Amino acid sequence: MKVIVQPTGVTPADVLAVARGNARVEIAPETVEAMATSRAIVDTIEASGKPVYGVSTGFGALANTSIAPERRAELQHALIRSHAAGIGAPMPREVVRAMMLLRLRSLALGRSGVRPVLAQGLADLLNHDITPWVPEHGSLGASGDLAPLAHCAIVLLGEGWVLGKDGARMAAAEALHAAGLQPLELAAKEGLALINGTDGMLGMLLLAIDDAAHLFAMADVTAALAIEAMLGSERPFLPELHEIRPHPGQTASAANIRKLLQDSAIMDSHRDDLAHAVQDAYSMRCAPQVAGAARDTLDFVRTVAARELVSVVDNPVVLPDGRVESTGNFHGAPLGFAADFLAIAAAEVGAIAERRVDRLLDVTRNRDLPPFLSPDAGVNSGLMIAQYTAAGIVAENRRLAAPASVDSLPTSGMQEDHVSMGWAATKKLRTVLDNLTSLLAVELISAVRGLQLRSPLVPSPAGRAAITALEAAAGRPGPDLFLAPALEAARAVVAGRELRAEIESATGALL
Repeated sequence: MKVIVQPTGVTPADVLAVARGNARVEIAPETVEAMATSRAIVDTIEASGKPVYGVSTGFGALANTSIAPERRAELQHALIRSHAAGIGAPMPREVVRAMMLLRLRSLALGRSGVRPVLAQGLADLLNHDITPWVPEHGSLGASGDLAPLAHCAIVLLGEGWVLGKDGARMAAAEALHAAGLQPLELAAKEGLALINGTDGMLGMLLLAIDDAAHLFAMADVTAALAIEAMLGSERPFLPELHEIRPHPGQTASAANIRKLLQDSAIMDSHRDDLAHAVQDAYSMRCAPQVAGAARDTLDFVRTVAARELVSVVDNPVVLPDGRVESTGNFHGAPLGFAADFLAIAAAEVGAIAERRVDRLLDVTRNRDLPPFLSPDAGVNSGLMIAQYTAAGIVAENRRLAAPASVDSLPTSGMQEDHVSMGWAATKKLRTVLDNLTSLLAVELISAVRGLQLRSPLVPSPAGRAAITALEAAAGRPGPDLFLAPALEAARAVVAGRELRAEIESATGALL
């Protein structure tokens, strides 16, 4: 795979290809030309002696401090070293790779006034699989992701740390030498241009969007299987009932669940029983309303990310008419709000899944299934503690759903007196989605166990595919087994794309 960075930027698919698919990065000739034109404007302004933020002045609260011409390159190196001040565990490789590509994209837009060699330096790190060690703490989403981006930029200087292939930390100079790369020397404004932007937040948001889209589809799958196992009704998912409340996500989710419940002997066993399931519980009947609202939230977040992906978020920016102007475009509020909103939605998708799990395990509500889905309950506890685990995760997701973007703390001598906390919002969103994967795994294994216990009735094609996917790890109903490996296997099935593909080959594409 190859991604060519144009002066118009990159696409979400490009970011995923580089972050997760190790695509090679190349810079289009037109991009080099646009950057060179922008750099010539900065060189002219620097020679004129005009005070320009970040070119001939200090940074933040030091914006009114004039810097002598002979010290301006030193200023840029000092900026990178001082701002690479993060602490904590390293960010995942995919996040750092997304962040580097997005910073390259920002420079490629031709509004940062830097030499093309900087963009090529970032491309070289990506293409040689050199991943800077970026600590998890340091960004306030204020002037963008200053500290995380500085930890990337300092590697270009041959300093700082990188993430070794074994996960250990190693010296950047050693990694550059092994790859045959030379450290860069920065010119005026270039240090600032390497660190001023929303690239870390945006990278995490784009990765989260991809994960959420898959998980919300899998939530329809696990909901349908649970409803089938509990002898639920398919009538609440009739299309005419969703045409009268035309939220697009709800309509799509209901269509998915209805499709997944077809061709099931289990559903046929009670479909025409008018006394059965006059009205299912909310966790069953309202599954499309919750998952659908999450889908609509995801569409909003996609729109925000798409806008940011074509935005110039540097400061100051070089305009085509030769002006260099300070902006506030680096402020992460749009991304922070979007991430917090999506975290709330994803937390609720997990919460309603846990309610279905609890119902499946409760002998008073699961419609003739054994207690905790164990054929020999008493000596055996079945899936009792799996539901405890799910409940604990739901509680954690509720804490994580509290918005980060309302929690501003002033910095830099009150120059940066309102910050976005967008880095924290997007980072915790990824945690919520990881937790959602676990919650759907518990629902999947519970639903599969319920479907197995309905034998000899044959489940839907989706149910049969799920049983096949899990049976090797989770076994069939019987004496208790070491449950953690089965839950890990279910997590892998939910996170992977194979089960969905198997289901769709039988039912048709899910929305």
